[in-house]
Amino acid sequence: MTADAVGGIWFYALDLARGLGAHGVETVLMVLGPTPAADQEAAAAAVPGLRLQTSSLPLDWLAEGPRAVHAAGCAVARMAVECDASLVHLNSPALAAGVQFPVPVVGACHSCVATWWKTMRRGPMPAEFAWRSDLVSHGYAAAAALVAPSAAFAAATAETYRLPTRPLTVHNGRHATATAASGDAAVAFAFTAGRLWDEGKNLMALDRAAARLSLPVLAAGPTEGPNGARVDLLHLKTLGQLSGAAVAAWLRRRPVFVSVARYEPFGLAVLEAAQAGCALVLSDIPSFRELWDGAAEFVPPEDEVAVADAIRRMLCERERRARFGVAARERARRYSVEAMAAGVFGIYRRVLRNAVAPAGREVVA
Repeated sequence: MTADAVGGIWFYALDLARGLGAHGVETVLMVLGPTPAADQEAAAAAVPGLRLQTSSLPLDWLAEGPRAVHAAGCAVARMAVECDASLVHLNSPALAAGVQFPVPVVGACHSCVATWWKTMRRGPMPAEFAWRSDLVSHGYAAAAALVAPSAAFAAATAETYRLPTRPLTVHNGRHATATAASGDAAVAFAFTAGRLWDEGKNLMALDRAAARLSLPVLAAGPTEGPNGARVDLLHLKTLGQLSGAAVAAWLRRRPVFVSVARYEPFGLAVLEAAQAGCALVLSDIPSFRELWDGAAEFVPPEDEVAVADAIRRMLCERERRARFGVAARERARRYSVEAMAAGVFGIYRRVLRNAVAPAGREVVA
């Protein structure tokens, strides 16, 4: 399985590997992009049946051109031969473009530049997006199966890439790192977490909403990305990039968790907050509606007045906050690691049953 240590895919990969272990699956996790931090390596070492393999290979969305992505895909295919893998799970399906893998490939549709552009921009994509989108399209075509974390994103992916069938939907799961606190939540503050620099997370709108509030709105995560993107936040109290344990410690205090993302295929941070019993204020986008309808307060993502009013009301009305926190925690039980692993393992089994045995173990680039 491929992964990166930059965002939510890291947590997805570790949790999935842990869950697959219960089905007898051993996972070699090949990390592309920046090297995992010490706490990330420790977390990987704690997963039974997982072997971590770091590399100096570029992420597809940070690569300078198609050749670099192709070379990375070939390296992953060679690793599949070296470790005698039965199947390859690509969390960056662009790696399959133009590469013949020795075993079947399952592609995970977590996000992509084409669906991001369609949500965030108008008009034709720039050249640096177009070639990446083309690689993703070819990678999707090469996969034996595609899986998406929400039906909403599966539909968006199928429409954007004109796929003959939608990717299969397996909702993400998350190993609960912040257990719900007992008693009333006495400390009233709002909290968000993630890649703050990513324009799709819409932190500027939340920053404007925070300017209208007297109670604090805290934001955990990097404000500058590995691609050079950055965001300057004036009214949010930024905490910097925190470890998973540090984020869990904040969530145990049961703040109102806010995400006004415009582009979010799933949202692992929202799930973590819900598992901790946090009340949720979320942007009214298809993926969040699918996952949290009836268990969150929804707001128009670009209306900072509505966002501020929803946060204020949730912070000031303790009973309302507690009620939404309970609803979020109950809903979060649907999105377990066990359910995710069972769904993905079922796809693996079907793909392997339908696979034509390869003539050899060569990797043809």
